[in-house]
Amino acid sequence: MSSSERQREDINRGIAEYLQMTGYTETFSMFLKEASLSENDIKIGAGILEKKWTTVLRLQRKVNDLEAKLAEVQSEIAHGAPTRDKRQASDWIPRPPETQKLIGHRLPITRVIFHPLWSVMASCSEDATIRIWDYESGQLERSLKGHTDAVNDVAFDAAGKQLVSCSTDLTIKVWDFGQTYDCLKSLKGHEHTVSSVTFVPNGDFVLSASRDHTIKMWDISTGYSVFTFRGHNDWVRMVRVSPDGTLFATASNDQTCRIWSISTKSEKLVLRDHEHAVECIEWAPDTAYEHVIGKQPEIGSSTHILFSGSRDRTIKAWNISTGDVIFTLQAHENWLRGLAFHPKGKFLISVADDKTLRIWELAQQRCMKTIEAHDHFVSTVAFHQSAPYVITGSVDLSCKVWECR
Repeated sequence: MSSSERQREDINRGIAEYLQMTGYTETFSMFLKEASLSENDIKIGAGILEKKWTTVLRLQRKVNDLEAKLAEVQSEIAHGAPTRDKRQASDWIPRPPETQKLIGHRLPITRVIFHPLWSVMASCSEDATIRIWDYESGQLERSLKGHTDAVNDVAFDAAGKQLVSCSTDLTIKVWDFGQTYDCLKSLKGHEHTVSSVTFVPNGDFVLSASRDHTIKMWDISTGYSVFTFRGHNDWVRMVRVSPDGTLFATASNDQTCRIWSISTKSEKLVLRDHEHAVECIEWAPDTAYEHVIGKQPEIGSSTHILFSGSRDRTIKAWNISTGDVIFTLQAHENWLRGLAFHPKGKFLISVADDKTLRIWELAQQRCMKTIEAHDHFVSTVAFHQSAPYVITGSVDLSCKVWECR
């Protein structure tokens, strides 16, 4: 036997206690004699044998899980998967575990975004604050306070010198970013929760979407609303401008997405195919076209592709020229909450109330990887346009930074 004398004594005491507790009286008496034990050596109620037994089983399960994960990693390495030297940057996708877990918000996270130039990110929350983080070190840089209710969305301008936020307090705030971090303007005009906000690339304007069923365009130099877009008949959840700045799209609880012209300020198209509220939308970058439709658009063509995520648990790709659904992606087990494209266009990232982050290979229209991202609903996701990072935010009050490799 490889056990020491002390270990053998502990085993014998455990066996003797078990025999006595379970009523094996004759066996107990015989075992005491053969093991040279007295009843005084037995600690009744310690349950040593059962504790050790269950511990061994628990450890065995843990070993089996770790061996399975190791086998998966070895398989990936054998196929050239996550090692950076074997993969092109266009193939990098987020890999667990997260590199940073950012804790500080007191209520659920509603949106996370990367700064276009600096290695910082912004998160906003139902706790009425906006927090700026260094996503590489995980350090909190500063907090922006001014809203009096949940902050639902934030966006940077192209130069990264201004930040715009919108809130359940019915206001939109424009913040200086990089100098004083002061609130420069507070825009008021919506009659209900302002749920989404974004800058218009061509000009000094902001678009906002609201629970009052409208979308407003604001001139941030004057602080006034210059136009109100009407068409939805329910809460407008999100507004996003196309990459070329000519169109913008909105998603609504009325189960539609609508496409609007910025120049003519008119509705161009209504997209109807979802069976529940549409929570999130994202315009496909030019780099994604060959993976979505099999070819790059011709130079000068006005092809646009929009992706939408809904509470019906599906993601749909839309051809804006025709209004048709190109394809539908389905794997999430709960409401979709956020979409983000890989900068090279090969992959789409989605998050949902099923607590997962999923990576979709667009050319194959398949979910190629699922990451158990958070302990609660995952509410938002962003993909850095030049650095290999993805960030997620959750109802569990945390933001996570995932390195791509």
